[in-house]
Amino acid sequence: MVATVDNFGDFFDQPLTVPLGQPRRVAVYSRLAAGIRAQVFPLGSLLPKESDLGTRLGVSRTVVREALMLLEEDGLIHTRRGVGRFVAPELPRAGLERLRPFEEVLASQGQTVGVENLQATIQHATDFVAGGLELDPDANTWFWETRLTRDGEPVALVQEHIPAGRDLRDISPLLAERLRDPQDPGRTLFAVMTDVLGPVFGPGECAMTAGVAGATRGRLLSLAPSAPLLILTQTAQHGGRAAYLAKYIVRAGERLSINQPPQS
Repeated sequence: MVATVDNFGDFFDQPLTVPLGQPRRVAVYSRLAAGIRAQVFPLGSLLPKESDLGTRLGVSRTVVREALMLLEEDGLIHTRRGVGRFVAPELPRAGLERLRPFEEVLASQGQTVGVENLQATIQHATDFVAGGLELDPDANTWFWETRLTRDGEPVALVQEHIPAGRDLRDISPLLAERLRDPQDPGRTLFAVMTDVLGPVFGPGECAMTAGVAGATRGRLLSLAPSAPLLILTQTAQHGGRAAYLAKYIVRAGERLSINQPPQS
């Protein structure tokens, strides 16, 4: 059966809500992810076309394409070339192992890595972030975005999420106090967290997928929208609770030294 927006009842009747400061692609991502979690789009089913989704959600096809790209990176959908995009047969879950700041992973190649802070804000959690951090769907989270450079050229984006407000204070009052004034130029959020929490911050898990830059990330990494990327999704715990979720978006061709001795 051909999937059209008319097959999904009143899901598209409610206007798209875009929280203040949230990119439209993230709002579309959240709306579609919520539909997948609620089985509006059944597991394994074919999604409507980009153009149909854009028309009903009131956004451009480019915004829809970037939202779908994020859904695929997070394992909620997959593409069958020449057929279309399908909901995954089962929904992903975040796991756990050990980790270290990503600037150290890149710096292990023997070259200096620069860290440029792009934003540090409190945002409403997306479906993926709330699930990965085991938070209520209406929770807020800290979001840090940094750009890593080598010899002045951008090589990776680091997009990090941790709980905010009471959820963060429950994990670490010291960290919550440190982030009241989040001015740490030249550092990722995880580097700041390990200063406060020390080596007990862990364990964590890293999952790797391939993707493309898209318009927004391509601009930040000086790449064409169709350029290939390596995307690492990283999680970590503190005190037995999910405390950290990040995406490391790396230009193709970068060599990584991800394996390292466990933290003690």
